Amino acid sequence: MSASVMNMSITALLEAYRTKTTSPVEVVKALLNRCEEYDDYNIWITRLTIEQIQKYLDKLDGHSPDSLPLYGIPFAVKDNIDLAGVLTTAACPEYQYYPEKSAFVVDQLINAGAIPIGKTNMDQFATGLVGVRSPEPWGACKNAFNKAYISGGSSSGSSVAVSLGLVSFSLGTDTAGSGRVPAAFNNLVGLKPSKGLLSMTGVVPACRSLDCVSIFALTTDDANTVFEQAAVFDAADAYARKNPFNNNHRHYQNIEGHFSFAVPKQSQLEFFKNGSAKKLFKDSIKTLESLGGVKKEIDFSPFLDAARLLYEGPWVAERYAAIENLITEKPEVLLPVINTIIGGAVGKTAVDVFKAEYKLQHLKSLTDSLLKEVDVLITPTAGTIYKIDEVENDPVQLNSNLGYYTNYMNLLDCSCVSVSSGFLENGLPWGISFVATAMQDRKLLSLANRFQQQLQLPLGATSLELKPSEASGCKAESRISVIVCGAHLSGLPLNWQLMERGATLEETTTTATAYRMFALAGGPPSRPGLIRDTDNGVAIEIEIWSMPAENLGSFVAGIPAPLGLGKVETRDGRWLTGFICESYVVEGAKDISEFAAWREYIKAL
Repeated sequence: MSASVMNMSITALLEAYRTKTTSPVEVVKALLNRCEEYDDYNIWITRLTIEQIQKYLDKLDGHSPDSLPLYGIPFAVKDNIDLAGVLTTAACPEYQYYPEKSAFVVDQLINAGAIPIGKTNMDQFATGLVGVRSPEPWGACKNAFNKAYISGGSSSGSSVAVSLGLVSFSLGTDTAGSGRVPAAFNNLVGLKPSKGLLSMTGVVPACRSLDCVSIFALTTDDANTVFEQAAVFDAADAYARKNPFNNNHRHYQNIEGHFSFAVPKQSQLEFFKNGSAKKLFKDSIKTLESLGGVKKEIDFSPFLDAARLLYEGPWVAERYAAIENLITEKPEVLLPVINTIIGGAVGKTAVDVFKAEYKLQHLKSLTDSLLKEVDVLITPTAGTIYKIDEVENDPVQLNSNLGYYTNYMNLLDCSCVSVSSGFLENGLPWGISFVATAMQDRKLLSLANRFQQQLQLPLGATSLELKPSEASGCKAESRISVIVCGAHLSGLPLNWQLMERGATLEETTTTATAYRMFALAGGPPSRPGLIRDTDNGVAIEIEIWSMPAENLGSFVAGIPAPLGLGKVETRDGRWLTGFICESYVVEGAKDISEFAAWREYIKAL
């Protein structure tokens, strides 16, 4: 079998199996080796051994990618979802148990040929949107793009595992945004299905009447493939609902031509002082309009009023009911922030419940009317992103900020798909949400597919090389492409920093016509600052170097502030790691964009 390079999307992996470029057992062994490289991301609560996985590989005997839709596809399971014989903890060691049976939805995927790799880290009892609320021995799950930043929660490990190419898809849960916020923060598609379409049998409840199992994937195609296998009616789930369109494949990718979309009024948009996110949302709206979308601004206040009910209203009592014995008998085993949030249910009364129900029903009638006037509602998935230490210093308010666009969703019985829309100035991914009333999941996936196909952003955070040598335990060298535009260019004073790290020149090209270059203070003799500007930008000359991934950390450490590495768009639409700077730095700096190249500017000097 010859060596091959592929990404971990379901489509790519199935094609590799069909052409016998690789096999499920080789993929699994390579992934288990790969997982060890990311131990410090705190992705897993339980990672299966090859011996534990073997029984799932054995199930593939006599089958092929043409007989099983998820043949040999590796996936991860959030650790509040049961996998038979494997510990379920919900990120609380004192709560743990060994389930005899897998969750209903997990069984559907395994029966379709999928291979579980392990159980993933999460915010304790699925309470949080940050991914840092996990106690020792697991700890905060780190963002796939920058370990200083939060991964998003509560389905933190499930999102990072897909983004880093350790699995092709994963299961999370989503009650308040846990399947959407981590997707946006890790450059993924996050599907929060309509309530009841994916069974909750075998899932530790958070808010039983609101909970959903969610899907993380690299593409909308992959999300739809998993959705087809997972959305099976479960008569044992009292909250299960049948989808009359579930078996009609024509509903996916059948949205063409013009469509209408709503956005909140400008005064109701909140980015929490993140100007880069604000600009990306504006760009996303322009992209949707270029695809034939017709924008309509709506009053977003009924959605915001409903969102406040989730934690300020009596629904927090459902979280209390889910772990009543534990929180009443051993409250000390919970993380303090979890104890505070769920403990807020004490004192809520039946009268409070009914008053809130009446208010919610009124708000739902308003929002349903608004949503019926358009094909889709478009919002940011989250207004901003935070560093781990920022969240640890202000755990409640910053978490609440992340739920601004998500907390209303299940209360109002909406379906949603979050999809990446670009990269912030700090190099981290950011996403928007496609929202509609229940049972429009495939319509949303179709619209999101058009958006994703238009942008052609990179998938996840990395690509995975799967080679026979890796399957036998010998790891192939992993390399990363790095864009340079200043003193690191060939023959210039700092190029040695690339050369001594084993970097090689891949190509000379330009950025997309969307950047401006400024001459910043500092040597030698000054430094270029690259700023993205889609309205007034030009194409800037760049070089793309290939560097061993293990040497990237020392390279980044040597970059002086205010410069840093982020994602830069090339002329052919690729988004690669490259030098950028914060926009505030260029105030007062000389705009040298007219030269379109650092070398030309140096010559002019």
